[in-house]
Order: sequence, then C-alpha cells, then structure tokens
Amino acid sequence: MSTALQYGIMVKLEFYPAWLRLARTERRELAQDMYEIIGRYAGKVEVEFYDADALHGGFTDFVICRTEDMKHYHYMWEEIRDTRAYAGGYVKIVDVTIGIRDAHRAYEAEALGMDES
Repeated sequence: MSTALQYGIMVKLEFYPAWLRLARTERRELAQDMYEIIGRYAGKVEVEFYDADALHGGFTDFVICRTEDMKHYHYMWEEIRDTRAYAGGYVKIVDVTIGIRDAHRAYEAEALGMDES
C-alpha cells in the first residue's frame, strides 16, 4: 500500500444557459482548452466528468479528481480558470468537497504505530 495520501475532490459546476445556447460544435471547441490542460496533468491528477443537471437541481455537472499532490490539482484548476469557457462566463465552480482516502488508517499507522491490517 502506498504511504502517500490520496485526495478525492468533488467539484460541483454550473454551466449557464449561455453555454447551452451555443451549438454543440462550439461547446466542444471551447471545452478543448480544458481537456488539453487536464491531459497535461495526466498521471498527477485523475479527472472524471459527470452530468447531473437531469438528476439534481443545485448544480449541472460535477468532476471527481483524485491526486496525491494537491499542488498539481490546484495548478490544474488555476489553468482551467484561464480558459475561454471559464473566463468567458459559461461555467463556474459552485462547491468543492475534499476528502482523504483511508486517512484514519494513515493516522493509525503513522501517528499511533498501529499495524495496517
């Protein structure tokens, strides 16, 4: 088992009606900037996109990110904030929830010297 902590981050997004008014080809073109940034962080930040607008009223989409280095996660989102889709006002971050995978086990092993079994 890796001793590095793995962070799980759920980023809730809201895409505005202006985004939906764009043709799907235009949306893909605008989103390409984001996908290129995410691709540069492959191996450092794992990213999965989920649609939620048909299932939830508080946000339209969410992203699950996993990383062992919050610096890379933060840098990725700093770059995403500069994209045409984000800076152009088509999408915003509504909420972020962060957790640490099996943090209690890491604490027990490191701080208390307990066996990992």
